[in-house]
Parts: sequence; structure tokens; C-alpha cells
Amino acid sequence: MEGLIRELTEETGAQNIRNVEAFGLYEEFRPWYKDGFDVMQMKSYCYTCEIDEELGETSLEDYEVKNGMKAVWINVHDAIKHNLDTIKSSDKKGMSIDRETFLLLLIRDELLAVSK
Repeated sequence: MEGLIRELTEETGAQNIRNVEAFGLYEEFRPWYKDGFDVMQMKSYCYTCEIDEELGETSLEDYEVKNGMKAVWINVHDAIKHNLDTIKSSDKKGMSIDRETFLLLLIRDELLAVSK
């Protein structure tokens, strides 16, 4: 739990993180570039939580800043559309966009459908 709160604060500037609940586990196998290994296994533990609407300061790493990363609020439908457009048209997409898009679709279908 401490790692989740630390990462969420560092990456987004989230404040007053509360009501943290497990949402699921996304497991993937990716090609790996290090000698002696062909594939790596990655597990992403997913949670839901509440945070204050106003985001504080982030603690992004240099490469994240250079890549233009910044925390913003965005409508889930707009985020899904952006990712699907990127998958369709960009050869510079990262490997994590498939995971992120899958999770956004799951959030839309399972969490937002419940709250209506």
C-alpha cells in the first residue's frame, strides 16, 4: 500500500489518497533485450482510490520530463480515443499503451457502468 501511495503521489501529485481498494491484476509477457533472456513477465496490480481534485507537485524523473509527461485530468473516453488513435497511427508508441488501453476500457465498462 505504501508503494502505491508513494508512486501515485510522485507520478501525479495526488493528495489525500484514501479508500484504496484492489481492482485487479494485469499480467503480460514481453520480449526482453538482456542477454540470456527472451521474455520477461510483468505484473501490474491495479487499484481504485479517491484523491483530492487538485493535484500537487509531481516528482517525475528526468526521462519522464523529457518525454513530455505531466499529470492532467482527462475524460476516460477521450483517453481511450487518444490511445486507440496512437496505436493505429504511430510507430513510436510504447509497449505499455496496450496495457493502459485495456485497463481504460475495463474502467469504462466495469466502474463507470456501475456508477450510472
